[in-house]
Amino acid sequence: MRVFLCAALLLVTCGSGFSNPSAANSLKPFTTDGCSLWLDGTPEQPNLWRHCCVAHDLAYWQGGTKEQRKQADVDILACVKLAQGTGMANYIYGNVRWGGSPYWMSNYRWGYGWDYLDGMWPRGYKVPTAEEQAQIDAQMPAAREVITRDAELNPVTDDKPVTPAP
Repeated sequence: MRVFLCAALLLVTCGSGFSNPSAANSLKPFTTDGCSLWLDGTPEQPNLWRHCCVAHDLAYWQGGTKEQRKQADVDILACVKLAQGTGMANYIYGNVRWGGSPYWMSNYRWGYGWDYLDGMWPRGYKVPTAEEQAQIDAQMPAAREVITRDAELNPVTDDKPVTPAP
């Protein structure tokens, strides 16, 4: 009986993901929160590496293959290392590798712009279909506007030079 109730609850909770496996997945507009659940910079420079996280969010929003995710994570490692140093870069890298899995039901997972379920199953790692790539391409100008606006609202410095830590 418990198994039946759990299965019924899952079906109700997931809704259309199970009811129409052939339904097209629609890409939600790009959003960013900077460094999800973490600092965007130091107390002195509160947005010091935020731009690294915003660029990372753009890749995570689109999703794609396992190799593309790995490259996005290597890119944030390099960016934060340049902005702040090895310690913070390694910390952030370790957390995005663990916490950004497409199989977590979070708003910062790989492919977060798409519904968690793709038909009956988690989207996971997936090369976008031609239709999905067209959605990405169509939304990219607006995504770039969000990134530009985020940079204006969260400048790296207040005209102070950025000095990376050793």
